[in-house]
Amino acid sequence: MGSQSWLNVLIICLIAIIGATHAELQLGFYAKSCPKAEKIVLKYVHEHIPNAPSLAAALIRLHFHDCFVRGGPYWNVPTGRRDGLISKAADVFLGLPAPFHNLTTLLTLFGNVGLDATDLVLLSGAHTIGIGHCASVSNRLYNFTGKGDQDPDLDSKYAKTLKTFKCKSINDQTTALEMDPGSRNTFDLGYYKQVVKRRGLFQSDVALLKSSTTRSIVAQQLQSPEKFFVEFAKSMEKMGRINVKIGTEGEIRKHCAFVN
Repeated sequence: MGSQSWLNVLIICLIAIIGATHAELQLGFYAKSCPKAEKIVLKYVHEHIPNAPSLAAALIRLHFHDCFVRGGPYWNVPTGRRDGLISKAADVFLGLPAPFHNLTTLLTLFGNVGLDATDLVLLSGAHTIGIGHCASVSNRLYNFTGKGDQDPDLDSKYAKTLKTFKCKSINDQTTALEMDPGSRNTFDLGYYKQVVKRRGLFQSDVALLKSSTTRSIVAQQLQSPEKFFVEFAKSMEKMGRINVKIGTEGEIRKHCAFVN
């Protein structure tokens, strides 16, 4: 994607948010200020995802971080979010679920923003596309408890494959890893199939097997990709409504990276 194309998208988005000040999140929020904004963005995504499928995972990750396609689920995105007045890098580590978190911590962090165990399992399903890196799994492979050991919850054959062909030492922090080996560009049930085999890449993946409740929810998704798509979409819409600033709260930033 060329720089001019990205510039065009940014200009479109900037035009779309101008004047959005006092309403709740809603579909068609920009109907008056920029009537075609949502259609333009949707058309652009449909045109470019087939050529750059990894962008799909990046967009879902962006939505996940900011709030807390084809061949996959579809959901409506209510718009009208405003930007906060404070941005601290440290806040990310305090409130954002991490690959090394256990089930208790994950449920607590999700619960803090009004999401439950079902949302945790469903949103974790986004790991069916995209990549991770050795930095997030090296301790599971080489130094799980600080004694040079391996995470016993990680399938031994999968661990051997990772150590042989990918993360060849604990010092490798950058090698890319498929979160759903063999189908990282396809939104399907592959992630859950890996999880039940104890081949989820992260500790947060295997954590889904640590309670009868979350194990049951994982099993339910494996019954049907259509069911998973529908339920995943509901959780994505639910997540899109957390920590929303509306009305006079926050601001519309002139530059995305800085407060006005």
